[in-house]
Amino acid sequence: MRSVVDWVDEVIVVDSGSTDRTCEIAAAAGANVSHNDWPGYGEQKRHAEDLCRNDWLLNIDADEEITHTLRDEIVALFDPLPDTDICKFEILDIFPHEAHAKSWGYGYWQYRLYDRHKGRFSDSSVHDTVRPLPDARIQTLKGKVNHRSMRSLSISVEKMNRISSMQRDDMLKRGRKISLWRVLTEFPLAFLKGYFLRRQFIYGFWGIVLAYNYAFSRFLRVAKMYEAELIEKNNSE
Repeated sequence: MRSVVDWVDEVIVVDSGSTDRTCEIAAAAGANVSHNDWPGYGEQKRHAEDLCRNDWLLNIDADEEITHTLRDEIVALFDPLPDTDICKFEILDIFPHEAHAKSWGYGYWQYRLYDRHKGRFSDSSVHDTVRPLPDARIQTLKGKVNHRSMRSLSISVEKMNRISSMQRDDMLKRGRKISLWRVLTEFPLAFLKGYFLRRQFIYGFWGIVLAYNYAFSRFLRVAKMYEAELIEKNNSE
């Protein structure tokens, strides 16, 4: 929030029941704070969209911050008005032992600055992604977002467990099935993807930790799906 509060028109903070001083601190900094019981990732962001008074929205999570470079790029974009509809930029992870994102570190691209008449967050309980309309004009920005999602390994493991259960429930709701081969192959293939394709090898031994964590998170949702199928099969017999 501190990375945007002094240059945007309004700041909307949606809290789902934090037990720290989040609401108090955000309100003191000038944000409009709203409580909404947690409905899922996409639904919560759609709730936040409905609270905004402007059409152009910039979305960031509590563990993300807009870099100075991206801030200047966005400000220039709105002088006077953008000739585009949706902007995407790269989000880079910063780990607890780092002050800055590592050069050549893996990042992921997201639509986070957008005209809500040309795209909105999906209503998925698991995925929080802006879905552009077919005629939306999309622009790529050069500035980055810093993402401090991993406060500790302990918290990351808790998050993996929670999200994998949500992913399982979402797949079951949509009637998805998994191949039994994925129980065997998901972990090693995800490890290779994390270590090489997501460039986690550049972090040295810490990269091995990251690749194992990534692989375990992917395996966990597959294992929970397999468990659910076994339970369903047993109950139907």
